[in-house]
Amino acid sequence: MFLITDICSMHIVLAAATRLEIQATIDFLGVNAFQIGPHETDVLVTGVGSIAATYSLARQVAARRPSLVIQAGIAGCFASGAGPAPGEVVVVREEALGDLGVWEGQGFRTLFDLKLTGKNDPPFSDGFLRNPYEKLLAFSGLGQVRGITVNEITTGQDRIGWYQQNLQPVVESMEGGALHYVCLQEKIAFLQIRSVSNAVGERDKAKWDIGAAVKNLNDTLISLLNGLAARDESLLSAGKGNPG
Repeated sequence: MFLITDICSMHIVLAAATRLEIQATIDFLGVNAFQIGPHETDVLVTGVGSIAATYSLARQVAARRPSLVIQAGIAGCFASGAGPAPGEVVVVREEALGDLGVWEGQGFRTLFDLKLTGKNDPPFSDGFLRNPYEKLLAFSGLGQVRGITVNEITTGQDRIGWYQQNLQPVVESMEGGALHYVCLQEKIAFLQIRSVSNAVGERDKAKWDIGAAVKNLNDTLISLLNGLAARDESLLSAGKGNPG
């Protein structure tokens, strides 16, 4: 048995596109002076979209390199039937840059199709930005899914169909790819936590459940942070053959 005082401290950054998505967790951290056991935490509100998120994350890493970055937010869901229900929280195992390329005719050509980069050129792995921190993914206790990052929220059925056929995503966000890209390049452990608020393509917000998604997201984050209080950096080792 070990004591909290025996655990090496980590510097954890909690990142989100908007403050609203993680306000309850910010309040929780504030009550605890932004300490989780021996670990210091910082909150980073990146702004919406992959450009803002990439800039904010890179600036944060340059100013003070964290041990772990947790990005959290709500997301749209592609899956139906057996997929995550509204309000369900998942962790993203791998991310695709969904709309980085060119639409030609009825199809889409990615950076890899255009030969602008290779599918296995770092930090990509077979065209995806994969989280190699397997212990951390398992520690979250959440269902592991594939996500895509887009600059334009997906509404058209043709585009939804193309994504489903070619990328098989479960959730869609506007910032997840930025997290994966920056942290893979910098060899920093990371988790992308998403709570489903709506079906991708559904623009009738009466059918969304943002309230449940935000509540469940914050409940999960607080539980995760409490769990990290008794863990040290050994949790943050990457899988064999992966960066970290």
